[in-house]
Amino acid sequence: MNNSNWFYIFNGKPSGAITLQELIIKLPQLGGSKTYVFGPGMTNWTEASNVPLLNPVSALQPGSNVDVVDYQIFGSEMQYVEITLDPSEMVIAEPGAMMYMTSGIQMETLFGDPSAPQQTGFFDKLMAAGKRVLTGESLFISAFLNAGQVRETVAFAAPFPGKIIPMDLKLLGGELICQKDSFLCAVRGIQIGIAFQKRLGVGFFGGEGFIMQRLTGNGLALVHAGGMIMKRSLKVGETLRVDTGCLVALQPSVDFDIQFVKGIKNLLFGGEGMFFATLTGPGDIWLQSLPLSRLAGRLASAVGSDKEDGSIFGRLGGVLRG
Repeated sequence: MNNSNWFYIFNGKPSGAITLQELIIKLPQLGGSKTYVFGPGMTNWTEASNVPLLNPVSALQPGSNVDVVDYQIFGSEMQYVEITLDPSEMVIAEPGAMMYMTSGIQMETLFGDPSAPQQTGFFDKLMAAGKRVLTGESLFISAFLNAGQVRETVAFAAPFPGKIIPMDLKLLGGELICQKDSFLCAVRGIQIGIAFQKRLGVGFFGGEGFIMQRLTGNGLALVHAGGMIMKRSLKVGETLRVDTGCLVALQPSVDFDIQFVKGIKNLLFGGEGMFFATLTGPGDIWLQSLPLSRLAGRLASAVGSDKEDGSIFGRLGGVLRG
Protein backbone atom coordinates (compact mmCIF):
# COMPACT_ATOMS: atom_id res chain seq x y z
CA MET A 1 0.00 0.00 0.00
CA ASN A 2 1.32 3.45 -0.97
CA ASN A 3 0.76 5.60 2.10
CA SER A 4 1.62 8.78 0.18
CA ASN A 5 -1.54 8.69 -1.96
CA TRP A 6 -4.28 9.97 0.34
CA PHE A 7 -6.71 12.71 -0.72
CA TYR A 8 -9.42 14.70 1.06
CA ILE A 9 -12.29 17.05 0.26
CA PHE A 10 -11.89 20.62 1.54
CA ASN A 11 -14.24 23.48 0.59
CA GLY A 12 -15.83 21.19 -1.97
CA LYS A 13 -12.55 20.47 -3.77
CA PRO A 14 -10.28 17.41 -3.63
CA SER A 15 -6.79 18.03 -2.24
CA GLY A 16 -3.65 15.90 -1.78
CA ALA A 17 -1.67 13.75 -2.20
CA ILE A 18 -0.46 13.37 1.39
CA THR A 19 0.63 10.56 3.66
CA LEU A 20 -1.73 8.73 5.98
CA GLN A 21 -0.01 10.30 8.99
CA GLU A 22 -0.40 13.81 7.54
CA LEU A 23 -4.08 13.13 6.90
CA ILE A 24 -4.68 11.95 10.48
CA ILE A 25 -3.05 15.11 11.83
CA LYS A 26 -4.92 17.39 9.40
CA LEU A 27 -8.41 15.90 9.78
CA PRO A 28 -9.44 17.89 12.91
CA GLN A 29 -8.82 21.10 10.95
CA LEU A 30 -10.90 19.87 7.99
CA GLY A 31 -14.03 18.84 9.86
CA GLY A 32 -13.00 15.67 11.61
CA SER A 33 -14.68 12.33 10.96
CA LYS A 34 -17.24 13.88 8.51
CA THR A 35 -14.49 14.72 6.00
CA TYR A 36 -14.59 12.68 2.79
CA VAL A 37 -11.31 10.94 1.99
CA PHE A 38 -9.89 8.66 -0.70
CA GLY A 39 -6.85 6.42 -0.37
CA PRO A 40 -5.13 3.18 -1.38
CA GLY A 41 -7.48 0.21 -1.71
CA MET A 42 -10.62 2.38 -1.76
CA THR A 43 -13.05 2.57 -4.72
CA ASN A 44 -15.08 5.66 -3.68
CA TRP A 45 -14.84 8.81 -1.58
CA THR A 46 -15.76 7.83 2.00
CA GLU A 47 -16.36 9.62 5.30
CA ALA A 48 -13.30 9.38 7.53
CA SER A 49 -15.45 7.83 10.27
CA ASN A 50 -15.98 4.78 8.02
CA VAL A 51 -12.26 4.27 7.25
CA PRO A 52 -10.70 1.92 9.86
CA LEU A 53 -7.24 3.49 9.54
CA LEU A 54 -8.68 6.91 10.41
CA ASN A 55 -10.93 5.98 13.33
CA PRO A 56 -8.38 7.04 16.00
CA VAL A 57 -8.62 10.61 14.71
CA SER A 58 -11.02 11.28 17.59
CA ALA A 59 -7.99 11.08 19.89
CA LEU A 60 -6.93 14.47 18.55
CA GLN A 61 -10.11 16.24 19.63
CA PRO A 62 -9.92 18.33 22.83
CA GLY A 63 -11.17 16.51 25.90
CA SER A 64 -11.39 13.10 24.21
CA ASN A 65 -9.47 9.96 25.03
CA VAL A 66 -5.97 9.56 23.66
CA ASP A 67 -4.31 6.46 22.23
CA VAL A 68 -3.89 3.66 24.76
CA VAL A 69 -0.69 1.73 24.09
CA ASP A 70 1.23 -1.18 25.57
CA TYR A 71 4.78 -0.51 26.71
CA GLN A 72 7.67 -2.21 28.51
CA ILE A 73 10.79 -0.66 30.02
CA PHE A 74 14.06 -2.59 29.71
CA GLY A 75 17.41 -2.19 31.43
CA SER A 76 18.65 -0.88 34.75
CA GLU A 77 21.07 2.05 34.57
CA MET A 78 20.74 2.63 30.82
CA GLN A 79 17.11 2.04 29.95
CA TYR A 80 14.94 2.00 26.86
CA VAL A 81 11.18 1.71 26.46
CA GLU A 82 9.47 -0.44 23.85
CA ILE A 83 6.00 0.73 22.77
CA THR A 84 3.57 -1.48 20.86
CA LEU A 85 1.11 0.35 18.61
CA ASP A 86 -2.15 -0.95 17.19
CA PRO A 87 -3.00 0.07 13.59
CA SER A 88 -3.32 3.89 13.27
CA GLU A 89 -1.97 4.55 16.76
CA MET A 90 0.75 7.17 17.10
CA VAL A 91 3.45 8.15 19.57
CA ILE A 92 5.42 11.40 19.61
CA ALA A 93 9.01 11.70 20.80
CA GLU A 94 11.95 14.05 21.12
CA PRO A 95 14.07 13.94 17.91
CA GLY A 96 17.00 11.56 18.27
CA ALA A 97 15.38 9.40 20.97
CA MET A 98 14.31 6.57 18.64
CA MET A 99 16.25 3.33 19.13
CA TYR A 100 14.53 1.02 16.61
CA MET A 101 11.19 0.48 14.90
CA THR A 102 9.56 -2.34 12.96
CA SER A 103 8.77 -2.15 9.25
CA GLY A 104 5.16 -0.97 9.60
CA ILE A 105 6.05 2.20 11.55
CA GLN A 106 6.00 5.41 9.54
CA MET A 107 8.14 8.23 10.95
CA GLU A 108 7.73 11.91 10.21
CA THR A 109 9.40 15.01 11.66
CA LEU A 110 6.82 17.70 12.40
CA PHE A 111 7.00 21.40 13.13
CA GLY A 112 4.80 22.39 16.08
CA ASP A 113 2.66 20.15 18.25
CA PRO A 114 0.73 17.40 16.37
CA SER A 115 -1.53 16.91 19.41
CA ALA A 116 -2.85 20.47 19.28
CA PRO A 117 -5.79 20.58 16.81
CA GLN A 118 -6.15 24.35 17.24
CA GLN A 119 -3.02 24.90 15.15
CA THR A 120 -4.49 26.17 11.87
CA GLY A 121 -1.51 27.99 10.38
CA PHE A 122 2.22 28.55 10.42
CA PHE A 123 2.00 31.12 13.24
CA ASP A 124 0.24 28.65 15.56
CA LYS A 125 2.86 26.01 14.79
CA LEU A 126 5.62 28.58 15.36
CA MET A 127 4.19 29.44 18.79
CA ALA A 128 4.02 25.75 19.75
CA ALA A 129 7.59 25.18 18.54
CA GLY A 130 8.77 28.29 20.42
CA LYS A 131 7.34 26.94 23.65
CA ARG A 132 9.31 23.74 23.14
CA VAL A 133 12.53 25.70 22.62
CA LEU A 134 11.94 27.63 25.86
CA THR A 135 11.70 24.33 27.75
CA GLY A 136 14.97 23.07 26.29
CA GLU A 137 13.51 20.88 23.56
CA SER A 138 13.92 20.93 19.77
CA LEU A 139 11.87 23.08 17.36
CA PHE A 140 10.66 19.84 15.81
CA ILE A 141 9.05 16.71 17.15
CA SER A 142 9.10 13.20 15.72
CA ALA A 143 5.85 11.30 15.20
CA PHE A 144 5.70 7.52 14.75
CA LEU A 145 2.51 6.09 13.25
CA ASN A 146 1.52 2.47 12.80
CA ALA A 147 0.49 2.68 9.15
CA GLY A 148 0.11 -1.09 8.79
CA GLN A 149 -2.64 -3.58 9.49
CA VAL A 150 -0.98 -5.44 12.39
CA ARG A 151 0.62 -4.39 15.66
CA GLU A 152 4.02 -2.72 15.28
CA THR A 153 6.78 -1.71 17.71
CA VAL A 154 8.94 1.37 18.23
CA ALA A 155 11.52 1.86 20.99
CA PHE A 156 13.12 4.94 22.55
CA ALA A 157 16.38 5.09 24.52
CA ALA A 158 17.30 7.19 27.55
CA PRO A 159 19.90 9.89 26.77
CA PHE A 160 22.06 9.27 29.87
CA PRO A 161 22.17 6.91 32.90
CA GLY A 162 19.01 7.05 34.93
CA LYS A 163 15.40 5.89 34.89
CA ILE A 164 12.47 6.23 32.50
CA ILE A 165 9.35 7.18 34.47
CA PRO A 166 5.88 6.36 33.08
CA MET A 167 3.38 9.10 33.93
CA ASP A 168 -0.31 8.36 33.42
CA LEU A 169 -1.69 11.91 33.28
CA LYS A 170 -5.25 10.64 33.61
CA LEU A 171 -4.40 9.42 37.11
CA LEU A 172 -2.47 12.61 37.91
CA GLY A 173 -5.28 15.05 37.23
CA GLY A 174 -4.42 15.70 33.60
CA GLU A 175 -1.37 17.89 34.22
CA LEU A 176 2.23 17.50 35.34
CA ILE A 177 5.07 20.03 35.79
CA CYS A 178 8.52 18.67 34.83
CA GLN A 179 12.11 19.85 34.65
CA LYS A 180 13.40 21.02 31.29
CA ASP A 181 14.78 18.35 28.93
CA SER A 182 12.95 15.56 30.78
CA PHE A 183 10.41 14.67 28.07
CA LEU A 184 11.19 11.43 26.19
CA CYS A 185 7.98 10.36 24.45
CA ALA A 186 4.19 10.27 24.81
CA VAL A 187 1.08 8.98 23.13
CA ARG A 188 -0.76 11.15 20.65
CA GLY A 189 -2.95 13.63 22.47
CA ILE A 190 -0.41 14.67 25.12
CA GLN A 191 0.54 18.34 24.72
CA ILE A 192 3.87 19.86 25.75
CA GLY A 193 3.63 23.42 27.07
CA ILE A 194 5.46 25.73 29.42
CA ALA A 195 4.98 26.49 33.11
CA PHE A 196 6.24 29.88 34.33
CA GLN A 197 7.54 30.31 37.86
CA LYS A 198 5.59 33.15 39.44
CA ARG A 199 8.05 33.82 42.26
CA LEU A 200 11.22 35.72 41.36
CA GLY A 201 13.28 33.78 43.89
CA VAL A 202 12.26 30.43 42.39
CA GLY A 203 12.97 31.70 38.90
CA PHE A 204 16.45 32.94 39.73
CA PHE A 205 17.61 30.32 42.23
CA GLY A 206 15.28 27.33 41.90
CA GLY A 207 17.61 25.37 39.65
CA GLU A 208 15.14 25.15 36.76
CA GLY A 209 14.83 28.86 35.98
CA PHE A 210 11.56 30.61 35.28
CA ILE A 211 10.35 28.04 32.76
CA MET A 212 9.55 24.35 33.24
CA GLN A 213 7.67 21.85 31.08
CA ARG A 214 3.91 21.39 31.41
CA LEU A 215 2.51 18.09 30.14
CA THR A 216 -1.28 18.03 29.72
CA GLY A 217 -3.73 15.38 28.56
CA ASN A 218 -5.20 12.15 29.83
CA GLY A 219 -2.79 9.54 28.50
CA LEU A 220 0.71 8.16 28.93
CA ALA A 221 3.87 10.28 28.93
CA LEU A 222 7.36 9.02 29.64
CA VAL A 223 10.01 11.27 31.16
CA HIS A 224 13.65 10.56 31.99
CA ALA A 225 15.79 11.55 34.98
CA GLY A 226 19.28 10.75 36.29
CA GLY A 227 20.23 8.11 38.82
CA MET A 228 17.55 6.56 41.02
CA ILE A 229 14.05 8.02 41.32
CA MET A 230 12.12 8.71 44.49
CA LYS A 231 8.39 9.34 44.36
CA ARG A 232 6.75 10.82 47.43
CA SER A 233 3.20 11.91 48.19
CA LEU A 234 3.16 15.04 50.34
CA LYS A 235 0.24 15.58 52.69
CA VAL A 236 -1.47 18.93 53.14
CA GLY A 237 1.06 21.33 54.66
CA GLU A 238 3.91 18.77 54.61
CA THR A 239 7.19 20.34 53.45
CA LEU A 240 10.28 18.71 52.04
CA ARG A 241 13.56 20.55 51.39
CA VAL A 242 15.53 19.22 48.43
CA ASP A 243 18.54 20.12 46.34
CA THR A 244 17.36 22.41 43.56
CA GLY A 245 18.79 20.14 40.85
CA CYS A 246 17.17 16.97 42.17
CA LEU A 247 13.59 17.97 41.40
CA VAL A 248 12.20 16.03 38.42
CA ALA A 249 8.44 16.58 38.46
CA LEU A 250 5.57 17.68 40.65
CA GLN A 251 1.83 18.02 40.48
CA PRO A 252 0.49 21.58 40.10
CA SER A 253 -1.04 21.39 43.59
CA VAL A 254 2.45 21.28 45.16
CA ASP A 255 3.83 24.68 46.20
CA PHE A 256 7.39 25.22 44.90
CA ASP A 257 9.55 27.80 46.68
CA ILE A 258 13.20 28.32 47.67
CA GLN A 259 14.89 28.72 51.06
CA PHE A 260 18.25 30.37 51.79
CA VAL A 261 20.85 28.08 53.41
CA LYS A 262 21.50 29.27 56.94
CA GLY A 263 24.97 29.50 58.52
CA ILE A 264 28.11 30.99 57.00
CA LYS A 265 30.01 27.66 57.20
CA ASN A 266 27.16 25.80 55.51
CA LEU A 267 27.06 28.47 52.83
CA LEU A 268 30.79 28.54 52.09
CA PHE A 269 31.87 24.96 52.74
CA GLY A 270 28.71 22.84 52.77
CA GLY A 271 28.86 22.11 49.05
CA GLU A 272 25.06 22.27 48.74
CA GLY A 273 24.77 25.71 47.17
CA MET A 274 23.06 28.81 48.52
CA PHE A 275 19.46 27.61 48.32
CA PHE A 276 17.19 24.64 48.94
CA ALA A 277 13.99 23.99 47.04
CA THR A 278 11.02 23.71 49.40
CA LEU A 279 8.09 21.61 48.25
CA THR A 280 4.84 21.84 50.23
CA GLY A 281 1.89 19.47 49.75
CA PRO A 282 -0.58 18.27 48.91
CA GLY A 283 0.53 16.36 45.84
CA ASP A 284 3.08 13.95 44.39
CA ILE A 285 6.71 14.80 43.68
CA TRP A 286 9.52 12.93 41.89
CA LEU A 287 13.20 13.40 42.77
CA GLN A 288 16.37 12.19 41.01
CA SER A 289 19.55 11.12 42.79
CA LEU A 290 21.94 12.17 40.00
CA PRO A 291 21.07 15.38 38.13
CA LEU A 292 22.77 15.67 34.74
CA SER A 293 24.48 18.91 35.85
CA ARG A 294 26.06 17.12 38.83
CA LEU A 295 27.24 14.24 36.63
CA ALA A 296 28.70 16.66 34.07
CA GLY A 297 30.51 18.58 36.83
CA ARG A 298 32.09 15.40 38.21
CA LEU A 299 33.24 14.31 34.75
CA ALA A 300 34.67 17.74 33.96
CA SER A 301 36.54 17.80 37.27
CA ALA A 302 37.97 14.31 36.67
CA VAL A 303 39.10 15.15 33.14
CA GLY A 304 40.75 18.38 34.29
CA SER A 305 42.70 16.65 37.06
CA ASP A 306 43.99 13.65 35.08
CA LYS A 307 47.35 15.22 34.22
CA GLU A 308 47.97 16.41 37.76
CA ASP A 309 47.05 13.39 39.85
CA GLY A 310 50.44 11.72 39.46
CA SER A 311 52.35 14.40 41.39
CA ILE A 312 52.23 15.75 44.92
CA PHE A 313 51.46 19.20 43.52
CA GLY A 314 48.51 17.78 41.63
CA ARG A 315 47.14 16.18 44.80
CA LEU A 316 47.69 19.40 46.78
CA GLY A 317 45.86 21.35 44.10
CA GLY A 318 42.99 18.89 44.28
CA VAL A 319 42.70 19.38 48.03
CA LEU A 320 42.64 23.14 47.64
CA ARG A 321 39.97 22.87 44.96
CA GLY A 322 37.85 20.70 47.25
